[in-house]
This record gives sequence, structure tokens and C-alpha cells, in this order.
Amino acid sequence: MNTPLTKEEQEKLLDAAQQARENSYSPYSKFKVGAAVLTADGSIFTGTNIENASYGLTVCAERNAIFAAVGAGKRKVRALALITQKLPGLDFNSPCGACRQVMSEFIAPDAPVYIAVLDGPKRTVYAKQLQELMPFPFDKFSEK
Repeated sequence: MNTPLTKEEQEKLLDAAQQARENSYSPYSKFKVGAAVLTADGSIFTGTNIENASYGLTVCAERNAIFAAVGAGKRKVRALALITQKLPGLDFNSPCGACRQVMSEFIAPDAPVYIAVLDGPKRTVYAKQLQELMPFPFDKFSEK
């Protein structure tokens, strides 16, 4: 069971995701996404979406943040935050299936996933648990 994040940890994680969003390379979709993960030792790693003219080679912000943490030897993620702009007709923008599967590899099912939406200067945050977003992940072959 995950220890809940303090309000300060949550805000710091969301701020890191929002800052990472500014580095988005999204010339095709114009849809900027930022993400940040908080690891078990308190480190924060960020990522942003990076598009490619060959759309299948685009990498999402969530995976970039997780891969940065794993690349630094941090494999236990306590929480993830992501931030996007508001889209008409949607309350929030959920991670894609590939990101959800990668998240399930390094994040516990009961871990918080904070999905933030920017509507002008207003930031609205939706708190979910990974198991709500990915109830039936592919099982992995090793322990978390």
C-alpha cells in the first residue's frame, strides 16, 4: 500500500510536470503534455511529449518521465502527475494505453495519478489511482 502524498509533494510534482510541458516538441498536434514522477526516495523526474513526422515514433510525456527515472536507477515510482491543456467536451485527458501499460510496470495499482488540465491560468487536478486507469494490465514476469 502506498503512503499518500502530502499536499506539498503533490504540488511540487504538479509544478514539475507543468514546467516540463513547456519543453514539449509538438509541432504536428500542437498538444503539449508534461509529466513528472515521484520515486520512492523522493526524487522527481520529468518528461514531455516528443513528436515525430512518423507519428508512430512519437513518445508520450508519461513514458519519457518514467524512462528517465528508470534510466537513473529508480524503479519504484510513488506517484505520477501529468498536465495538458483543456480540450472541448472533456473534463480531463487520460494517458494512452501504451503509457498505462508502462505505468503498470513501475507504479503500484493503488498509487496516485494526478491528471491536471490547464484552462487558461486555471489548473484543475483530478486524482485517480493507477488501477482505475489500468484495471487489467499485462502481468509482468518480475517483482515490483
